[in-house]
Amino acid sequence: MSAFVSLSFFCVCYLIPPSYGCLLLAPRPAAPADSESRHRVTPTPTPSLLFGGQRRNMKLLLKAVQNAVSPRDWGRRNLWGWLNAVFNKVDYERIKAVGPDRAAAEWLLRCGAKVRFQGFDRFQHDYNLLPTGPLGRYKIQAIDATESCIMYRGFDHLDGLKHLEEIKFNKCIYLEDTCLERLSSIESLQESLNTVEVVSCGNVTDRGIIALHKLRNLEHLFVSDLPGIKDQQTTANRLQTALPHLDIVMDLD
Repeated sequence: MSAFVSLSFFCVCYLIPPSYGCLLLAPRPAAPADSESRHRVTPTPTPSLLFGGQRRNMKLLLKAVQNAVSPRDWGRRNLWGWLNAVFNKVDYERIKAVGPDRAAAEWLLRCGAKVRFQGFDRFQHDYNLLPTGPLGRYKIQAIDATESCIMYRGFDHLDGLKHLEEIKFNKCIYLEDTCLERLSSIESLQESLNTVEVVSCGNVTDRGIIALHKLRNLEHLFVSDLPGIKDQQTTANRLQTALPHLDIVMDLD
């Protein structure tokens, strides 16, 4: 038990960024009720506000982990898997309250990804610095999911994004074929996405890349270091047949 407690405490207190902890422990802001404020996004409290009792909050999180799992069955990998599943959980009420773009941005930054909004030159990576303002003002135009922990269960957050033009998956250890299939099935993304990059994602196979043919507006596709791709030529041909104007670059050697 003591070894498990020590490992859990180390992971929670030293490996998880403070913003993650406040996301797990702080209550979600309620949707504005009055007519004047209904169209404004409620700012999410920052760690400075939430972590006056940071040590107490961390203990609560640790206790929740200990109560939810058996020390005999769970090692560090399983602990991380559990936490990542929490980060990827879809809060449909939150989506209704703040809109799909804001909710998706919160999910992505929770998981370590970055987003760029329309009209901005730089990517946003700090959850606590997400811009606030009228509901629907900020639209996600690009996503950089490099080394993030996004997984299939969180991809419902992308449903409703209408301005997303490019997305980059680089070293996403939880990305798999079903993620790309879900991405490609979202009607709004079939119209808006024009650039996709998939690099060093070991669980992606030909099946996942071929699924991208549903993205009717896709113009640029770059794939590299995907050991799951077994038939590069056939995969490229199927994409090119479905999307004649697609520029495909495959660096798989």
